[in-house]
Amino acid sequence: MYAIVKTGGKQYRVERGQRLLVERLPAAKGADVALEPILYRSDEAVFDKAGLEAVKVTAKVVAHVRGEKLRVFKFKPKRGYKRRTGHRQDLTQIEVTEITQGKAKAPSAKTASDKPAAKPVAAKPAGGKQPAGQTAAKAPAPRKAKPAADTKTAPAKASKASKVKEKPADGS
Repeated sequence: MYAIVKTGGKQYRVERGQRLLVERLPAAKGADVALEPILYRSDEAVFDKAGLEAVKVTAKVVAHVRGEKLRVFKFKPKRGYKRRTGHRQDLTQIEVTEITQGKAKAPSAKTASDKPAAKPVAAKPAGGKQPAGQTAAKAPAPRKAKPAADTKTAPAKASKASKVKEKPADGS
């Protein structure tokens, strides 16, 4: 039985009793944290959202540590530019204590009797005025159609090929 969990923007395959280093978690040493499962695998694989709601992955914070130092060196040739810096990532060491799967909540099938009854719409009185306290639903205004472009009056756009200058026919 194992699970794939997501924490700190990364995904890890975890089993019960496993220790691993993850991005720094905002929890005190010795505290229990819940990890977000993405996949659960025992006899069957569970990766749908409804099934994962029943999966619980808990871990205990063992220690807060810092990763090894990384050297960063920047260099630009022929310019005399050299920079050396370093970086140490803040990490949390956790131990997975429990991976459990409860029963998934089945989506409730709503029937027509579960829905509240719709209120009847009152017809407008013959006088044209609504009684006090009632408002009439307004229908959306119809859209106006755009006028069709008149091809006879609109000048034709000339393509690049037709822009060749023609010589006058009178020979001048």
